[in-house]
Amino acid sequence: MMPHHHDEAYRKAMMAKAISLAYTNTEKHQGKPFGAIIVKDGQVIATGVNEVLSTCDPTMHAEIQAIREASRKERTADLSGYELYASGQPCPMCLSAMYLANIQDVYYSYGEPDAAEVGLSTRYIYEQVALPIDQRDIQLKRIDPSCSDLRPLALWRKLSEK
Repeated sequence: MMPHHHDEAYRKAMMAKAISLAYTNTEKHQGKPFGAIIVKDGQVIATGVNEVLSTCDPTMHAEIQAIREASRKERTADLSGYELYASGQPCPMCLSAMYLANIQDVYYSYGEPDAAEVGLSTRYIYEQVALPIDQRDIQLKRIDPSCSDLRPLALWRKLSEK
């Protein structure tokens, strides 16, 4: 029987798996040195590794990959009650994905200072997101939706009320 998920030895064993994924991925030159696993009731549901280099896709982070796999396998976009173990402190994109998936128990090993030491810091993005919207380096410019006759939000409301 698997130990209770609050057991420290269990959490360390899960983290060792995430770190092992990161290490192997780095050896294979598939992506940056990050791995993640998603666990439910002591069972590993999904794993992910950073595949940014092999796919030329900047969103192919380990946590995103694990969330996608878990959601497909479990046939739900709501991963409430699941745990995520990430070898590195999640970047803002991955953290946002965790919020969207309702994952609340997240563990990481290597922190932002560790990543920064090897040129993999995401601190700039965290700082940008914390700024008021008009002070960010990426400027969001609104275009009035009246440029289209279609009303997707109204359609969503109508279909959701059925």
